[in-house]
Amino acid sequence: MAEIKNYTLNFGPQHPAAHGVLRLVLELDGEVVQRADPHIGLLHRATEKLAETKTYIQSLPYMDRLDYVSMMSNEHAYCLAIEKLLGIEVPERAQYIRVMFAEITRLLNHLMWLGSHANDCGSSTVLIYTFREREDLFDMYEAVSGARMHAAYFRPGGVYRDLPDTMAQYQVNKIRNAKAIAELNTNRQGSLLDFIEDFTRRFPQCIDEYETLLTDNRIWKQRTVGVGVVSPERALNLGMTGPMLRGSGVAWDLRKKQPYEVYDKVEFDVPVGKTGDSYDRYLVRMQEMRESNNIIKQCISWLRVNDGPVITDNHKIAPPSRESMKSNMEGLIHHFKLFTEGFHVPEGQAYAAVEHPKGEFGIYLVSDGANKPYRLKIRAPGYAHLATLDEMARGHMLADAVAIIGTMDIVFGEIDR
Repeated sequence: MAEIKNYTLNFGPQHPAAHGVLRLVLELDGEVVQRADPHIGLLHRATEKLAETKTYIQSLPYMDRLDYVSMMSNEHAYCLAIEKLLGIEVPERAQYIRVMFAEITRLLNHLMWLGSHANDCGSSTVLIYTFREREDLFDMYEAVSGARMHAAYFRPGGVYRDLPDTMAQYQVNKIRNAKAIAELNTNRQGSLLDFIEDFTRRFPQCIDEYETLLTDNRIWKQRTVGVGVVSPERALNLGMTGPMLRGSGVAWDLRKKQPYEVYDKVEFDVPVGKTGDSYDRYLVRMQEMRESNNIIKQCISWLRVNDGPVITDNHKIAPPSRESMKSNMEGLIHHFKLFTEGFHVPEGQAYAAVEHPKGEFGIYLVSDGANKPYRLKIRAPGYAHLATLDEMARGHMLADAVAIIGTMDIVFGEIDR
């Protein structure tokens, strides 16, 4: 009689749940996963090596393109590492703006994760709901930076510019008449802060809608409860961070444990799970969205009553104003030198990490005193999480591999770097 052997199966990169560029070689016994071997590198863009040939300011837009769902969070860690080496102070208003946009970015990330994870497990409705809210968040990005995704808004020493006093409005077109457009523009009459505040009032009801669709849904629970269980000790040993670690019951959050910017001045809770399965990680991220919404509200209240500069006044690091550049020679020289040669960073090394939506995102920077990094190393949270896939998927069914990839919240820009 023929001997029955395990067979191997290519899961992805064509599979929709492989999120673009994951080639997963699965060893299967029937439909049960015996081994999962992730093959990465299909999206490798050499960001770390490219940074060695670019000035510090030229490398900044590359950060947006790492985890292209959490753009400003990547910029944040990069700017913090440079500021640590330069030893410069960031104005308080800029710190509040950074924290506010870091939390807006967390919402952007978690909404993308929720929509795609639910869609992978069979619920396309949630994807449509979450993208509705993402549109408003992209409008906030566009209002401050001019770009809807790759903002390059955080800069060494602060942020590119202050918050605008007006919001872009929809125009009457062939598809929508004046009445429909007026309705769309109701929350766009004031400043960007007014628009964000309106969003923070509406958003908790949106989270309630997602929870109505999923939290007690028996199909969702069958797909996630008890799937991909990781114990607290194992999660720490595997290098997990962020919601993956907190889902296993470890209350580790850099915003609380190693506060940066003004996180020690805002109030929020750190949600943790109990069982360490996919369902717990789902609940943790849902509560994180509510906490982020509260942090954004607190930042809005502070920014409304406190004016001030939004970037350092050291013109060797940050450009002078447009008026100064066009009206005095020194401003013009500073501007020209900054955008041609860049700034020189003192010799040394620094590591800066932020509580990125996916976990601990760190930048390790080595400077030899030149105007570009000697070495740059990126600590991407998703990279460590993907390495745990083999352990998490063993003994589960093929369909569960989809739910496990979804619960990891993987984006390949940061994994392949």
